[in-house]
Amino acid sequence: MSVLFDPDDRPEEEAAPEAADYAPEPVLPEAVRQRITALAAAALPGLPPDEMPVPLRRVARFAPNRRARLGGRDIAAQLVSDPVFRQRIGGRIMAEAGDLGTAVTSGVAPAAADPVEVAALAYLARPEGWRELIGAAGDAVRAEADSAAVAAQVRAAEQRATRAEHDRAVARVEAEKLRDELARVREELNQLREESRATAKALREAQAAQKRAGDLLATEKGRAARVALDHEAELRRLRSRLADAEATAATGKQAAKDARSVDDARLWLLLETIGQAATGLRRELALGPADKLPADFVAEVSADRPGAPERSRARAQDTDDPGRLDQLLALPRAHLVVDGYNVTKRGFADMSLEQQRKRLITGLGGIAAQTGDEVTVVFDGAERVHGLPPAPRGVRVLFSRKGTTADELIRQLVRAEPPGRPVVVVSSDREVADGVRRHGAYPMGADSLLRRLSRS
Repeated sequence: MSVLFDPDDRPEEEAAPEAADYAPEPVLPEAVRQRITALAAAALPGLPPDEMPVPLRRVARFAPNRRARLGGRDIAAQLVSDPVFRQRIGGRIMAEAGDLGTAVTSGVAPAAADPVEVAALAYLARPEGWRELIGAAGDAVRAEADSAAVAAQVRAAEQRATRAEHDRAVARVEAEKLRDELARVREELNQLREESRATAKALREAQAAQKRAGDLLATEKGRAARVALDHEAELRRLRSRLADAEATAATGKQAAKDARSVDDARLWLLLETIGQAATGLRRELALGPADKLPADFVAEVSADRPGAPERSRARAQDTDDPGRLDQLLALPRAHLVVDGYNVTKRGFADMSLEQQRKRLITGLGGIAAQTGDEVTVVFDGAERVHGLPPAPRGVRVLFSRKGTTADELIRQLVRAEPPGRPVVVVSSDREVADGVRRHGAYPMGADSLLRRLSRS
């Protein structure tokens, strides 16, 4: 609740601070602005709650090392807009400043004092000439920045001179290396000339050997021509034999095709016989479509049945993969069981319980319509729910009865399903996940369902 300060309720010394000062706020140097925020943040917890502006009461509860960083903007805004708050906080800060605060209050800036500190205290106390003190602080900060820039330029020039001297030394070393390299190249050139003369002699010898090889090649070509004629005759005989073999293979393929057709006919007849046998067995046992699913029977019971069997193997390992839920819902005849409030309080905590239930049930209706799966959502406390709207098609809404919890009802739903049916339980409760995994269900985190609903 906001608090309005009535000028008639202020103390006499705070009744009209700076009543005649209508000049705009000065532009503060960044260092001065940060120092003012730090001083105000440090002194803020010392103010009584009724003297503290409402926006800063939350900031005053921050840790000291976070107060100026997280609440600096709110503190600065209150210092500008609320003169009474500035006067109160300034009084505490000036009292803690000691002799420096006394000197600044009297309008005097000690020569040895930090100009940024003097400007910050002057802004809070606002004695005569406080704007000049802030301006002097800005000049001092800018002078320090200029001095730092000049020093940086001097250092850069010295570094450039050092690099130039180093480059000259490196150039001299490189020149010596190049002279040595030139001498080495000249020596290699002389060696290459000797090798070239030896290569030319070898080339002449190779040309003579090539001429002799050409003569031998002509002789061998005559022999090869005769062999080629023999090979062509042999090739014609082989082609004739290949034609005969292809005709035999074609006959074999046709026989295999006929045999496969016979096998297909036998398989079709076997499947047709099995289908007719299953139809006859269903007719003999008088089995019709089930009016209720296993979860409908669980909804009529308020507690676990004693001695209910547990399945020994789990259907799948727990996973946080967002695509895993889509894969599980794509399984045939899947049953999606949702821990209602565990999901809504994780995704829609800012809504009322009625709005949370309505939003979750509507989203689950979309999933049921898209996948055709059976969907059951379980909430705690049926006695506290009134006027629940009808559930969408394909969505079953259950509430735990007095004396039981939604977790127990979820475990009953999982135990009621036949072995082999895929059951997906959505809950971030580790105890629920471990319990349904022991009964063969697929546990999934609430975030996976929330992301699935956000895509719908």
